[in-house]
Amino acid sequence: MTRRHGPSAPRFPLPLDKLGSKSGSPATREPLRPQRLLREAAQDAARLATPSGLGLDSALVRQRMVERLRAEGLRCEPVFAAMLQVPRHAFVDTALVGQAYEDTSLPIGLGQTISKPSVVARMIELLYGGESARRHGHLGKVLEVGTGCGYQTALLARLGRRVVSIERLRPLFDKATANLATWRLDSVRLVHGDGMLGHGPNAPFDSIIAAAGGDAVPQAWLDQLAVGGRLVAPMHHAASGGQILMVVDRTATGWQRSQHEGVHFVPLKSGVL
Repeated sequence: MTRRHGPSAPRFPLPLDKLGSKSGSPATREPLRPQRLLREAAQDAARLATPSGLGLDSALVRQRMVERLRAEGLRCEPVFAAMLQVPRHAFVDTALVGQAYEDTSLPIGLGQTISKPSVVARMIELLYGGESARRHGHLGKVLEVGTGCGYQTALLARLGRRVVSIERLRPLFDKATANLATWRLDSVRLVHGDGMLGHGPNAPFDSIIAAAGGDAVPQAWLDQLAVGGRLVAPMHHAASGGQILMVVDRTATGWQRSQHEGVHFVPLKSGVL
């Protein structure tokens, strides 16, 4: 969805009542003012280069996004309620705010992306299918692997009791910290670290969600998943050669896995940069 901000500069030819009558002498015609038009053009260019957010701040824009997700078959009302509260455009780069409410992933730097709204909604919807979430009506204590720009973190903060979010790339960690600072989310802890290791000091987690796909679910994630908890992560699918959403439920006797639809995420990597 592309939005233009501010009025356009006047276009020629101007009406005769602005130019003066054809029969009038040059001295009696209203003078043309190219310097004024140039100034207005510069103001328009500045508005286009630095969108003010006017219109994007409207709840109606987010409502339309949610209605599109409903039309696609998503049915998790808590996710929709959170999406209505969190402005996605506040988490994307200025040049891309016009696409913030389209169902598309967008670059956030360093080869990473903010996931499509439909994928974010679907993954959290799957989390809500876990035993713990069904029993308590919320996601409990959440581990998010791959903070990115912080948009999904802000959603999870409204859906869980506590969120620990790990980002391995320092510039993105700093960006998410800045994006989330104005929200004053006391229930969120951001960690600059290796997400493949999870976060042992705050384990176990009722919900684990990852924004990067590997060949297998790291053992640390499985160990840090609480009994009754659920993990949702993109994983390599050998048969198709692509990625699928993998769901892992921890029971009193072990882990149960199920495979879901195909997705495309950035690769899961270890280490901290």
